[in-house]
Amino acid sequence: MSRWSGGRAIAESLVVHGVRATFGVPGESYLPVLDALVDTDIRVVTCRHEGGAAFMAEAWCKLTGEPGVCLVTRGPGATNAAIGVHAARQSSTAMVLLVGQVASAFHGREAFQEVDYRQMFGGLAKWVTELRSADDAAPMMAEAFHRAQEGRPGPVVVSLPEDALAGETDPTAAAPIPVVRGRPTGTEVEAIAARLTAARRPVFLVGGGAWTDDDRRVLTRLAEHLEAPVVAAFRRNDLIDNHSRVYAGEAGTAMPTAVRDTLTSADCVVALGVRFGEITTSSWTLWPAPRPDVDLIHVHPDADQLGKIYEPALGVAAHPGAVLADLASREMTPADPAWCRDRRRAFLATLDVPARPGSLDMGEVIARLQGLLPGDAIVTNGAGNFTVWPNKYLLYGPDGRLLAPQSGAMGYGLPAAIAAKVAHPDRTVVCFAGDGDLQMTIAELGTALQADAQPIVLLIDNGMYGTIRMHQERQFPGRVIGTDLENPDFVALARAYGMHAERVSHTPEFAPAFARAVDSSSGALLHLVVDPRQLTPTQSVEQARATATK
Repeated sequence: MSRWSGGRAIAESLVVHGVRATFGVPGESYLPVLDALVDTDIRVVTCRHEGGAAFMAEAWCKLTGEPGVCLVTRGPGATNAAIGVHAARQSSTAMVLLVGQVASAFHGREAFQEVDYRQMFGGLAKWVTELRSADDAAPMMAEAFHRAQEGRPGPVVVSLPEDALAGETDPTAAAPIPVVRGRPTGTEVEAIAARLTAARRPVFLVGGGAWTDDDRRVLTRLAEHLEAPVVAAFRRNDLIDNHSRVYAGEAGTAMPTAVRDTLTSADCVVALGVRFGEITTSSWTLWPAPRPDVDLIHVHPDADQLGKIYEPALGVAAHPGAVLADLASREMTPADPAWCRDRRRAFLATLDVPARPGSLDMGEVIARLQGLLPGDAIVTNGAGNFTVWPNKYLLYGPDGRLLAPQSGAMGYGLPAAIAAKVAHPDRTVVCFAGDGDLQMTIAELGTALQADAQPIVLLIDNGMYGTIRMHQERQFPGRVIGTDLENPDFVALARAYGMHAERVSHTPEFAPAFARAVDSSSGALLHLVVDPRQLTPTQSVEQARATATK
């Protein structure tokens, strides 16, 4: 048999590891890999910016459970992709970033586009490595995929020097290293079961990565049996059937008082997969740190997370799904259903939105959208005050999904929606975006056109960077600087990319416009023009200023 180039060994390793799609921007630094991909069935999605490509790879894993793969060129390509590596790290998402690199002989000379990736990505990625020779390609790729998925999932960066890609090796591709989900001991499961049975006000707090569809279903069934409310961590709403009587809301930005009360009034909290981040804990004020005033059970696949923020009464280094499966097989006495009913009622009350100023009322739009979306719809969003709508007011059924950045990165929603359409072209995919948020990655509309992966984009336009304006008004009322936006004609721009596009300025226009968007074979952008005076669903500019001056 003829020998393989290092580039082909990389491509064949992707095949062996079941990779169905890659996302990236081509570059001369990894041409042997691109050339080898021609002879595979892997779909190569050509993006417009490496940041968008990395977001797509991260979203792909979050949606499919398969590690996302991103290919970028050296130097600027790598620095552009760093935002997606950060997003994958904070979301605990398995991703493999393949980065071109200068020839090994040039290392350390500040060669053209040279970057020390170990130094650059050291604090962002789980593991950063570099290909030494073509012979190392297969085993190195097997280790990269394994490290990305084992324990707490996360991003792995693989540097590919040009000489190693051009070198030759025997035609071998290392088999995937099995990824074993950590399991609890029988004693640990018994201890959790005993604490849940003894609790009068139990709560599940769920988050993290690597949840399967089966894990979600088991969580819903177990919580319903135990009459235990379930609170989702920041932007992990889809881990539980939101229509279930046990779902009690999302512990995210602008956490409703009802959700906070559910967590702080519980006498037993079973935290599954969460790392107790700043947003989910309301800046670590839910319970005192490091010793919380609640019977806390913390389950996380990474033992280093146990006790990192809060010292649990019981810490279990295991995958949440494995713990749920073992708990579901045991007989446990349910709590008083009145507790669960009360917390569900309190959460449902948070869905009531006061009437908003202007001719387009987003509260009414979301209420109508809830009835129009199919049960398996995939919703995405980036970052900004507009995200309150898909994060706080939409409910996700057992087959619905929410793809959103735990890192708070603007521009995530559109690339994530494109990745979702690549993975599931027949499902309805809706991207929520703000006018500032969308323009971070708006060029990826070209990727959507080329890949025939065009979602429905709901562009909520208030002519400003709304979140920062909100903070300005609260801290420096009336002193506005740097947050106003002069925007393009979004409808014309979307049409230039081949999409159906409409401007929606009045509430009654939304439902028929959305129906036309769903019927469009080219995706759609609905430009929703909202009143800039309303900063949040419950606070106007005037109210923010009045509060700040008191």
